[in-house]
Amino acid sequence: MRGRFARAARLAALLVLAGTVQAAPVHASEVAHPFTVLGTPDRRDVVTWGASADRMGDAVADRSYRLVVRTSVGGGDLRIRLSNAFGDRPVTFDSVYAGLRGDGAELVHGSNRPLTFSGARSVVVPAGGVALSDPLPGRVPAAADLVISVHTPDAAGPATGHWMAMQTSYATQGDHTAEESARSWTETTGSWTYLDAVSVRPPTGTAAVVALGDSITDGWQSTTDLDRRWPDYLARRLRTAHTQVKGVANEGISGNKVLADGAGQSALNRLRRDVLSQPGVRTVFLFEGVNDLKAHTGVTAQDLIAGYREIARRVHAAGKCVVAATVAPFKGWSEWDPAAEAVRQEVNTYLRGSGDFDAVTDFDHILRSPYDHERMLPFFDGGDHIHPNDKGMQAMADAVDLARLDCTGRR
Repeated sequence: MRGRFARAARLAALLVLAGTVQAAPVHASEVAHPFTVLGTPDRRDVVTWGASADRMGDAVADRSYRLVVRTSVGGGDLRIRLSNAFGDRPVTFDSVYAGLRGDGAELVHGSNRPLTFSGARSVVVPAGGVALSDPLPGRVPAAADLVISVHTPDAAGPATGHWMAMQTSYATQGDHTAEESARSWTETTGSWTYLDAVSVRPPTGTAAVVALGDSITDGWQSTTDLDRRWPDYLARRLRTAHTQVKGVANEGISGNKVLADGAGQSALNRLRRDVLSQPGVRTVFLFEGVNDLKAHTGVTAQDLIAGYREIARRVHAAGKCVVAATVAPFKGWSEWDPAAEAVRQEVNTYLRGSGDFDAVTDFDHILRSPYDHERMLPFFDGGDHIHPNDKGMQAMADAVDLARLDCTGRR
């Protein structure tokens, strides 16, 4: 009994103090401020694009960003969410526009329109907070290259954004947000700065799925600028499927873990902000774990299982469904060893048969070589033996049972 109580105490500590299993620094801005939302959410809205927030480098004053994102579901009354989740001071956005992309940084003529926040053209977002724009009249199509242009006159301290966008966006000094021409937008960037979600108002009953994951979900080793991450392929399938789930938000962070902060806050610590706070979410798709077990921090299968169960409990408590995916093979990656493989196999056995989730997608089965189940099939291998290429990403999306994403039994 003493051993059982000691093990339970250790698991509880992992869940409460997620960073304790890894000697990674946790910045004060990640924990010092509550998650606050400026603006009033609307139950009719559905997230059409999302990217998980993380701490970036130092912010630059009088800077503009022209951010290119791909919508998943179409609808009217577009709204965006600007994030200062990792800032250590308020940040002002004094000019924000939304338009449709023509070519490069150039916008479709007449499409660029200003966004407001509680009726004002500018908004001050507190440290740790996000700001929702007012609805923008007009319809935004599905599968559109939407461009959000933002200007920050006084930005300083840590910036918030998403480092690995796998999408080219643009930046410039000074305020050029209202311009539809590409003339001033001479700098390129591979990150999304400050923007972390876009929502629309689609037909009644439409819902979204959020993919909570690591670099595989983030799209590493897929082709940049072609939207070939596995959630992108999933969005393409959902557009033509007879299902109410049409929106897809990609909340992957490269290097992310279930239990430990480091490359972004852990899945447990960011679940509310990145996932449950998004509008119109019906189902959470959980695909994480390889970074916990390959880092050789002493995380056991039982530790990870406790983390998965806690995520499932929180998602169900929020009235949403959760679909889990098995951990994919990674033999050949530098951190692979038989001990980590044994944990992966035990975790996958749990995922396949636990009943803690509303459905399970077996990415391990889809991606593994029939000749060596510990290794990814070379046809799907992006080259580093852990990240799938475009074909692998598509195979993953094709393996998802779309009917299970509707998840009507739980709601």
